[in-house]
Amino acid sequence: MTLQSSAEQCAAYIKKHTSTLVVSHIDADGLTSAAIMGKALGRAGIEYDTRFVKQLDQKSLTMIADSNPELVIFTDLGSGMLEAISSLKLNAVISDHHQPKGTHKYHLNPHLFGINGATEISGSGVTYFLASAMGNNEDLANLAIVGAVGDLQHVKNGQLVGTNRSILEEGVRKGVLRYEKDLLLFGKQTRPVFKLLQYSSDPYLPGITGCEDASIEFLKRIGIRQHGEKWRRWIDLEPPEKQQIVSALIQLCLNSGAHACNVQRLVGEVYTLLSEREGTEVRDASEYSTLLNATARYDHADIGLGVCMGDRGRSFEEACNLLNDHRKNLVDGLTLVKEKGLVKMENLQYFDSGNKIRETIVGIVAGMCSSFVNNKELPIIAFADTDGGVKVSSRGNYDLVRKGLNLGAAIGEAAKAVGGTGGGHDIAAGAFIPAGAKEEFLRVLNRVIGGQVRR
Repeated sequence: MTLQSSAEQCAAYIKKHTSTLVVSHIDADGLTSAAIMGKALGRAGIEYDTRFVKQLDQKSLTMIADSNPELVIFTDLGSGMLEAISSLKLNAVISDHHQPKGTHKYHLNPHLFGINGATEISGSGVTYFLASAMGNNEDLANLAIVGAVGDLQHVKNGQLVGTNRSILEEGVRKGVLRYEKDLLLFGKQTRPVFKLLQYSSDPYLPGITGCEDASIEFLKRIGIRQHGEKWRRWIDLEPPEKQQIVSALIQLCLNSGAHACNVQRLVGEVYTLLSEREGTEVRDASEYSTLLNATARYDHADIGLGVCMGDRGRSFEEACNLLNDHRKNLVDGLTLVKEKGLVKMENLQYFDSGNKIRETIVGIVAGMCSSFVNNKELPIIAFADTDGGVKVSSRGNYDLVRKGLNLGAAIGEAAKAVGGTGGGHDIAAGAFIPAGAKEEFLRVLNRVIGGQVRR
């Protein structure tokens, strides 16, 4: 069996039902997954409701089971809870890309077919396969690419590869996507170019990030000028001006002793949604995914879903307002970590944000830390307090993965040892653990990672 034939089997089973509940994750990949599934179900004439969860655990699964749905479709989650889904006798289809634990009859997951769910296909990509098997839904490739970019699947190679690449090419043929090499900084469609530099947090630009005056001075020093009283956006600049800025930024990073990953995050392949208006946050896949994160991660998944479903009125306006706060929170979180520093153990490094960084964005902050931490030989573990315990997020790098690191397995084992739940990918994973369990969790995690990584 292949991913395609498995998708066809799951699609045929879905079509036997008249109504379903779609349950998805609260990030860009989860939102686009839910939207792809929703559009496919609507076009197939199947009624559906949508629900979003921060973490799929026994409590949330029990609540879902108590609502007695005819069918549940889990998108961008579920593979780590297959045994619990079966034990509750939930009639379910799982469309996910995280490392699976257990078995289920209608389970669509790339890892079952030798495809890497961390780099070759995202949750929205898997759901796109399912939607394509349900009917003529190739136009939804643009949402699948937004989800993949939101899941940072383009970062390792500077472009989307594997099954993501196939989805991208389908979108190009359908006329909904375009790709090209360009600057990777956030805001190319919407921000004055100096703001593009000032608010760059991934990568962190030494001496520029967080400082408006320094950003303007940098541009003036290399000969980039205002037009009248207004600064142009990146998309308004001429190609030689863009090249001049990129060259100067690369030199800045090299002169500042920044690590190679800093430079590599400056330029790469970018993805344009051709059906969206130029100069808006949804024209560029990276900006679109950040816009979505600014909704669901702040308890407004309905707004993000509305944007994915095509609402360019109220939902889009509210999402843009949330985005402003989201970007500020990320910069504040990054500043906090830089000021506090990271605590180093033998096989990991960590920071505990307490209640200073929201649990739903602490993982994003952890990922951004990699642009300035000196020690690349240790994965980054992040903690954030929640009402019911502690959220754990972790980020590695591909050098560590090649040496044996599997954060999904390590985080899952350490969380289970302290009465929590966790899992994810080899390069990034998360967990929820009880309050007061951090020290024991770290002890176990440090031991497990030490057993994985070849020094």
